[in-house]
Amino acid sequence: MRWLVLAVVCMATVPAWAADFQAGLTDIQKRWAEIQYQLPEKSREKAFEDLASDAEALVALYPEKAEPLIWQGIVLSTYAGAKGGLSALGLVKRARASLESALAINASALEGSAYTSLGSLYYQVPGWPIGFGDDDKALSYLQKALAINPDGIDANYFFGDYLVEQGEPERARVYLQKVMTASGRPGREVADAGRKAEAEALLSNL
Repeated sequence: MRWLVLAVVCMATVPAWAADFQAGLTDIQKRWAEIQYQLPEKSREKAFEDLASDAEALVALYPEKAEPLIWQGIVLSTYAGAKGGLSALGLVKRARASLESALAINASALEGSAYTSLGSLYYQVPGWPIGFGDDDKALSYLQKALAINPDGIDANYFFGDYLVEQGEPERARVYLQKVMTASGRPGREVADAGRKAEAEALLSNL
């Protein structure tokens, strides 16, 4: 089974960086990439659990902003992937709720990343009666992400991966090759290298 892929927080437990919105967001992004691509697999579940708490703190401090909600959704979905099994269903449902809340605030935030992440959830989570997976909804969200950010590393990667899952390898190749030639994102070097490695692995299996 493939997985990817809110409570009020007492001020005393809020990380020091969270007083600065951009610093807090950058810290979440950086740590997510380090956990996802540099930590041993056996260490990721606990690390994502801790990161989810910090993402929740940032959301609580800036409830009017879409960006912390997007990253909360990303962290929760990858935490679910590290956890695995049916026990991760609650996490992916929370991830979906965070991403839907982000869309309601600003659908274009982080170049449409909420659409990308929701799309990836919908094709990777099992369908009814186990989960909420839906390939048609996945396609709709992923296409919206590409419309906002046609050259984006993540938007192209997940659309390519979706097409692989749908048995369309030649169409998938077009999008995965765009990942390999995409420009790097400042400050996201670890994430970019990891995503390109994932795209290269998919391409090698087509």
